[in-house]
Amino acid sequence: MTLSDEYQRQFAWRDWSKVFDLLPPVAGKTVLDLGCAIGDQAAELAARGARVIGIELNEALLTTARARGIRNAEFRVGDLRALQAFGEPVDGIWCSFAPAYVPNLGPTLLSWKEHLEPGGWVALTEIDELFGHEPVEPQTRALLDEHVRNCLAADRYDFRMGRELARHLLQAGYELSNTLVLEDQEFSFDGPASAEVIEGWTARLDRMAALQAFCGSNFDRVRADFLAALAHPEHRALTKVCCCIARWQPR
Repeated sequence: MTLSDEYQRQFAWRDWSKVFDLLPPVAGKTVLDLGCAIGDQAAELAARGARVIGIELNEALLTTARARGIRNAEFRVGDLRALQAFGEPVDGIWCSFAPAYVPNLGPTLLSWKEHLEPGGWVALTEIDELFGHEPVEPQTRALLDEHVRNCLAADRYDFRMGRELARHLLQAGYELSNTLVLEDQEFSFDGPASAEVIEGWTARLDRMAALQAFCGSNFDRVRADFLAALAHPEHRALTKVCCCIARWQPR
């Protein structure tokens, strides 16, 4: 299964409609989809009448997005931390499950203002406590927690970015409109996971090279313990999927 296949299956596990319903009207507006992957959210925004420009670094994902032929959507290679000029300001910026890759998010949010119309909006969605699933063995929890700290210290990934979104937006001078926690069938659920979700998590763990390198010879045990926790009848999730919608109002 390719990464594109994984993303395609995961879309149904997210409660995206709740976020789309809270956005300002997008019909006739230009929206950036930063970290667009295979274009699932771009397709939803375009279906609501937006002109969408998807930005993604992964060429394989871009190939999948372009092949879908989404009307009123185009896809470009680019880095959300260093956006190129688009010729004119855009009306909104959508960014889901990408902010965690920019632990020091403030300067990036400041730079996005250069591309936004005054009064334009930003919608950020990110996970908080990706590994927040129980019950796992104390040794597994200790290794996962240390990996989380190491990734943040290396400025590589913030596994707790969800709780930081509002703070980053406010410090960058945006005005918060909505904050919400989304239901999610893969990340934030209690009780045993479905077979498909277990399969999805297995694929995710198997491509987490940094976690594998950190755990070394302990990785197989950590992987097995974590997957067992997801399947456990008394599984519980501390993980949250957090969303913030904000506006930029120049003073």
